[in-house]
Amino acid sequence: MSGHNKWSKIKHKKAATDAVRSRIFSKYSRLITMESRNAHGDINSPALAAVIERAKKDSMPKDNIDRAVIKGKDTDSSALSEILFEAYGPGGAALLIVTVTDNNNRTAPEIKHIFTKAGYQIGAPGSAVWAFTKTATGYIPNTPLELSDSDGEKLATIIELLEEHDDVQDVYTSADEPHTVS
Repeated sequence: MSGHNKWSKIKHKKAATDAVRSRIFSKYSRLITMESRNAHGDINSPALAAVIERAKKDSMPKDNIDRAVIKGKDTDSSALSEILFEAYGPGGAALLIVTVTDNNNRTAPEIKHIFTKAGYQIGAPGSAVWAFTKTATGYIPNTPLELSDSDGEKLATIIELLEEHDDVQDVYTSADEPHTVS
């Protein structure tokens, strides 16, 4: 019974969880680097402090946080920029996709491809942002939209594909949270 021991199972489970954590940490690293650049490395800056606090809540190691802050002070970080993509998804739900990228010529077509593959299109700047109010923590929909079950599943699939992309930081939608009946 080769390969059927406890360590084999643990090894595969650990590899999967490590891959997820690595993706989360790399997103935080990019965001911390960008905010550090904007704050000129001042960790007392409210925006940088908030991002560092969120990273700590997700158990990002202090060494990784410090490296990202230092990288933001360097001139190499000037290539990172935050880009907001706007789109409409299933059932007319407005979507805002916040990305942090070092190459917009790579990221824009990749995000567009995700939508095209699902049968939707990226909107022009200003086409969906009107449906949201910007807060300190992100965007809140002005009028939440209730979706059918099938549209909700399609939207969940699109959001999952977007969140798997390395450059995507946050995805906001105007769809109402699904209510579960007990």
